[in-house]
Amino acid sequence: MEDRHIILTYRLDRATILELCAQLEPDLISATCHPTGIPPLVQVLSVLHFLASGSFQTTVAIASGMSQHMFSNVLSRVLSALLKHMRSYIVFPQVEYLPTVKGDFYVLGHIPNIIGAIEGTHVTLVPPPRRSEQVYRNRNCYHSMNVQMVCLADQYISHVNAKFPGSVHDAYILRNSSIPYVMGQLQRHRVWLIGDSGYPNLSWLQTPVRNPRTWAEERYNEAHGRTRRVIERLFGLLKARFWCLHMTGGSLYYSPKKLCQIIVACCMLHNLALRRQVPFLQEDGPEGGLVAAVEPVDSEEEAAEEEVIDNRNNVIQQYFQ
Repeated sequence: MEDRHIILTYRLDRATILELCAQLEPDLISATCHPTGIPPLVQVLSVLHFLASGSFQTTVAIASGMSQHMFSNVLSRVLSALLKHMRSYIVFPQVEYLPTVKGDFYVLGHIPNIIGAIEGTHVTLVPPPRRSEQVYRNRNCYHSMNVQMVCLADQYISHVNAKFPGSVHDAYILRNSSIPYVMGQLQRHRVWLIGDSGYPNLSWLQTPVRNPRTWAEERYNEAHGRTRRVIERLFGLLKARFWCLHMTGGSLYYSPKKLCQIIVACCMLHNLALRRQVPFLQEDGPEGGLVAAVEPVDSEEEAAEEEVIDNRNNVIQQYFQ
């Protein structure tokens, strides 16, 4: 295969695929149990093709020379092997890298001390039957998982939480994730995340001013929007790179647990592609460019904002007057 066709089909280049296969090979060989099992490279390629194309299992299985049932087992096997390495693929910035991370964000909107943009995005699914159906119905009236992510200025994913159904609000997911603890440990370094108005304004989380009254507040909101837009671009890139996550590909027919594994695996592969500088080919996305991924704000939750605004006011007065 030509290099360009490899990236179009699998979203990774030849060298990166072989490196990934070598890393996963011990688990994939042991899982086959006998020498006539499916070679690890075929297992990895079939799963990458499935994630990239968003096709039905049967279609990918035929293209890979196996049955649908066999591909289902391969998918579970590769996901399990890949997720064992999650902590080496999705990493929050270490203290020694904070100055570089802050500098990259400052270029975007001239807001100081930002080390991550946080937001949630929805990935559609077919809900489990009967009673739990409503739990997965989000505010846009379709069934989904609400996935919280934090990214850096270069769209590297530093945190992902994919275990909450679509009806759960972003602010609730934040409170029940590891982010409050992690950011609490970093407070002596005076760093913040940046998020939309669906989140409370906390000592470590910068949100926009809802009703700006001064020129400084308007300038701050404009800078805030320029900075936070990086995570919206990330969602567009992620869903265009791995079409199985995009709504137009249809809902995924998997259990919520299996869907969460697929989402995290796509995030890991996205980071791997960035690390290895694998180019994203624009023609892979939908017509008109990358996918828009702007989530509406729940107005009922907005009223519950915590009044921790001193840090934000200090930033506005110091940098935007």
